[in-house]
Amino acid sequence: MPVALHRQIGQLAVVGFEGKTIPAEIRALAREFDLGGIILFARNVESPEQVAETAVEAQSLAQGLPLWVGVDQEGGRVARLKRPLTEWPPMATLGRSDDEALAVGFAAALARELLAVGISIDFAPVLDVLTNAKNPAIGDRALGERAETVARLGAAIVRTLQDSGLAACGKHFPGHGDTAVDSHLDLPLVEHPPDRLQAVEFVPFRAAIGANVAGIMTGHLLVPALDEANPATLSRRVVSGILRGDLGFDGLVFTDDLDMKAISARTTRERAVVSAIDAGCDVPLLCGVDVSAHASALEALVRAVEQEEIPLARVEDALARQRRAKERFAAMRGTPLSRGWRPMPSRELRALVGCQAHQMVAEEMRRFA
Repeated sequence: MPVALHRQIGQLAVVGFEGKTIPAEIRALAREFDLGGIILFARNVESPEQVAETAVEAQSLAQGLPLWVGVDQEGGRVARLKRPLTEWPPMATLGRSDDEALAVGFAAALARELLAVGISIDFAPVLDVLTNAKNPAIGDRALGERAETVARLGAAIVRTLQDSGLAACGKHFPGHGDTAVDSHLDLPLVEHPPDRLQAVEFVPFRAAIGANVAGIMTGHLLVPALDEANPATLSRRVVSGILRGDLGFDGLVFTDDLDMKAISARTTRERAVVSAIDAGCDVPLLCGVDVSAHASALEALVRAVEQEEIPLARVEDALARQRRAKERFAAMRGTPLSRGWRPMPSRELRALVGCQAHQMVAEEMRRFA
C-alpha cells in the first residue's frame, strides 16, 4: 500500500492512549500513519509539567504538520485537568449570569492555562441548547436554555479562546440539548421538525461559525427530519448538506468519539470511520486505548480509498482543512503548534495555573451556581 496514502489517512485521526507518557505502540502507529493528533483524558494526567512534556513528546512524532494535543476541558463535570489548574464551575453558571464579559474572562484564563501545558485544541464550548432539563448527557454543561444566550456567550468564548491561540471546537451538531438518552450508552433521538432545528438548535452553531470557530464536533444523534437512517456523525445529509452547505462551515468537522455505544453498538469501528469520512467529517476521534484497534480503523479507511468506495478527493479535502487549521494556530507566536515550542519553567508554570486572578473569575462564576 502506498506510504503517502497511509500518511494522508493518519493525519486525519486524533487518538487516545493509556498512561502518562506516549507509549511505544502510539509511536509506531505515528511512524506508519503520521497521526493528526492525540486526545488526553484523566488517565493521561499527573501534573502540569507532565502534561506539558507529553505535549512535547507528541510533537516529536510529527513528520510534517504538528499534532493536535486535545482535551475536553469545559468546566464542571467535564474537565480532564484538575488542580493545581483552575477548577471551573459548569457552563450553566455563565448562562445564568448572562454576562458576556464574564464569559470572556473565563475563556481567556482557560486558554492561558491550557496553552501553558501544551494543549492546542479544546473540545469546547458546548453549543447545545438545554431545552430538556432532564437531559442526562448535557445538563449543566450547556450555557443555557435559550438559543440566543447560548449563541452570544458561545461565540464570545470561541473568539476569546482562539484570539489567545487555542483552537476551539463547538459541540454537538446538530444539537444534543433536547435528548433523553446519553450517546455514550445508546443512540439519542431528536424528533424536531426542520423549522424548529433552524430556529433553536442551529442558532449557536451559526454564531460560532460567524466567530470563525476552528472545529465543530458532530453528535451521535438520530434526527429523522434530517436523515431517517443514519446518526448525524455518519450522515452525508447532515454533515455535507446542512453543516457544510446550508450553514457554510468550512472548518474542521470532528466526530465525537467513535467508540461511544450510540455508534459502536450499531456498526464496527472500521465501518464507522469509513462512513464518517464519507459523510464529510474530517477528523475521526478514536478515544480508546487499544492501539491495534486504531490501526485497524485506519487500515479500513486506506482500503476504502484504494477500492474507490471513498474518493481520494474527499481525503485530500479533509487533509487540506487540517493543514489550514494547524497553520492558522502555528502562525500565532508562542502557541504549542508553533515551531520549537517548549513549556515554561516549572516555577513559572505553577505561578500561572490556578493563580489568584483565575480563581477570582471562577468565584464570580460560582455566584450563579
